[in-house]
Amino acid sequence: DELPPGPHLAGLQHLLATVARLRAPNGCPWDQKQTTASMAQHLVEEAFEAADALRRGDDAASREELGDVLVNVCMIGQIAHEGGRFATDDLAAAAADKLIRRHPHVFGD
Repeated sequence: DELPPGPHLAGLQHLLATVARLRAPNGCPWDQKQTTASMAQHLVEEAFEAADALRRGDDAASREELGDVLVNVCMIGQIAHEGGRFATDDLAAAAADKLIRRHPHVFGD
């Protein structure tokens, strides 16, 4: 069952707007100079930190580190969108489609 649009996505919408603001002309110089390639190492580092927190069973650290992974994904999506390549929503849609394809026993053919 799909979730209807609504307040359950307020946090994600806030993050996307924050990332866009950081990348805007009057935003953060560090964020503005990042590229999808320069963000790759940050994504890897945050993913390792998230995996470590999850393995340790540390919910507070897991929440923080998974948030950092999400920030990196959103930043990469924003940068790619600015370059006319793809956007964060494209990533989400493709991921959902892939899950559906890989689970025909749940979603049918």
